[in-house]
Amino acid sequence: MIRILLAEDDQAMRTYLSRALQNAGYDVTAVDRGTEAIPLLERESFDLLLSDIVMPEMDGIELAQRCSEIAPKTKVMFITGFAGVTLRASREAPQARVLSKPFHLRDLVLEVQRVFNFAEHARV
Repeated sequence: MIRILLAEDDQAMRTYLSRALQNAGYDVTAVDRGTEAIPLLERESFDLLLSDIVMPEMDGIELAQRCSEIAPKTKVMFITGFAGVTLRASREAPQARVLSKPFHLRDLVLEVQRVFNFAEHARV
């Protein structure tokens, strides 16, 4: 089963996204900030880091950079509601996908599926 680490500071959004991904068959661990995600990345294995970009203490871009050091095989996807932040994410983490809010849960699930379908096809 694909394991996702979700970092989202908004509690309602975190619950909403976790449920949608779990209903789609993913194993989701959710945290409310990047600094809480780091120890999990150090001791557990995740297939995907799904992170909001704008969060307190450590933003999603810094979290993604730390993730690439700690767990280089973990794929990264960002979610954000800020267009300017999307441009920064594309520049500083070009391998990561960015999904802009608002989005439909179906779009989120499809993007996650694309990340792993692309990876499977790349190995063939």
